[in-house]
Amino acid sequence: MQGKILWADDEIELLKPHIIFLESKGYSVDAVNSGSEAVDKSNENNYDIIFLDENMPGISGLEALARIKESKPYVPIVMITKSEEEHIMEEAIGSNIADYLIKPVNPNQILLSIKKNLDQSKLVSQKTNSNYQVEFRQLGMLLNGRLDAAEWSDLYSKLVFWELELEKIEDSGMREILEMQKKEANNLFARFIERNYTDWLNGTEDAPQMLHTLMKDKIAPFIGKEKTFVLVIDNLRYDQWKVLQPIFSKYFSLETEEIIYSILPTATQYARNAFFAGLMPSEIEKKFPKLWKNEEDEGGKNMHEKEFLEANLTRLGKKVKWSYTKITNLDAGRKLLDTMNELKENDVNFIVYNFVDMLSHARTEMEVIRELADDEAAYRSLTLSWFEHSALHDIVKKIAEFGAKLVITTDHGTVKVTNPIKIVGERNTNTNLRYKAGRGLSYNQKDVYRVANPQDAFLPKIKMSAEFVFAKENDFFVYPNNYNHFVNYYGQTFQHGGISLEEMLIPFIVMNPK
Repeated sequence: MQGKILWADDEIELLKPHIIFLESKGYSVDAVNSGSEAVDKSNENNYDIIFLDENMPGISGLEALARIKESKPYVPIVMITKSEEEHIMEEAIGSNIADYLIKPVNPNQILLSIKKNLDQSKLVSQKTNSNYQVEFRQLGMLLNGRLDAAEWSDLYSKLVFWELELEKIEDSGMREILEMQKKEANNLFARFIERNYTDWLNGTEDAPQMLHTLMKDKIAPFIGKEKTFVLVIDNLRYDQWKVLQPIFSKYFSLETEEIIYSILPTATQYARNAFFAGLMPSEIEKKFPKLWKNEEDEGGKNMHEKEFLEANLTRLGKKVKWSYTKITNLDAGRKLLDTMNELKENDVNFIVYNFVDMLSHARTEMEVIRELADDEAAYRSLTLSWFEHSALHDIVKKIAEFGAKLVITTDHGTVKVTNPIKIVGERNTNTNLRYKAGRGLSYNQKDVYRVANPQDAFLPKIKMSAEFVFAKENDFFVYPNNYNHFVNYYGQTFQHGGISLEEMLIPFIVMNPK
């Protein structure tokens, strides 16, 4: 049997052909003549869907709807009426009906409404699976080709699209296939970065849009021409942006959405400083020797973003009124919200919001957050839930009220690590799980991307014979000492610093207020 239907109409005899049609399609239909009978029947039986005529003697369709919803709040109810009066439509829709049909109805209209309400999940699942099967072959062909930087961004966008689409359906079979395809893509992407990264930085290959030139290339043209807010959400992956986008779209229309390249290491002290300074790390160290801190130096590594930004704006010739605010906790977010009116006259305001980065670290260290963000889908969902109830959401609404342009970007993404690889280093080697910098590092060459001369990647030369090595795909570095403990503690956590689609390919968004 396809499903059990209750249909209430004071002219139910005239609808006999419709009922016979539905029964021929495998549905079971109970037919009644009044709203009160509909209420009684719904209390006695469990129906998959209920059709109510709006204009029946005695209890009206709207009254019956309200009574049925009290005891069966989740059963879909379709209102059928002769009236096209707007207030009746509004009242019915406000009562949380599943559909609204105007008489005369034909059998196919009824069937479409049933399928939309009862079979939509199954039909969408079948269609989504079918569409991905076609796309799977096309993506496979792309992966077999020699992609350039722009094509990698486009391919990653498609992988994220299908990840979010397949997440909506119950069938997990295609999700597993997508995971395998994504793993293959990450393997090939890491090889692509190994072949091209230092050539981009040294000008021997045309570089894609990268983080350290983003201010000059993409943001500076707005500054001074229209009021602009630049929102840097630390550690924001492209897939996280896509689940947040519908909320932003309530207040802003999309002007530009691009996927650009972060720098290595994909870690805050390198990437975000490079963004604000408009320089690569070795250039920052040279230009600001008293402000830049290397791995072995004491103190915070991101304490001078404002100074780097100020110098960058001066270098770009932007003599404008600007502000820089860093939000690292809830109170700071609320404080910014309370003082937003002071910012609206500035030409440009830069806001760094740190929550997503804190979320990824909390997930590593707190068991309850691990359980709440057990997988990629849950991690996205937790990000969305946070944003909906955050001070940042209210800040975004304020920016829209000011009529200002909004630029959204990040410094790097994060990847879920699953595969431990052994490395040995000196006692003072940095602790990051996705990259190591130092002397005397011992590892399997095949496991890493090695930069023997840091200057080739515009990274500070820490000591003589020091090198940088980067983990790829879903790998993470573990020392042989206490190996099993650290594998269990850090496995399945979200980390950043190395080479993966999720860490390096980051969103750059420009939006205009509605």
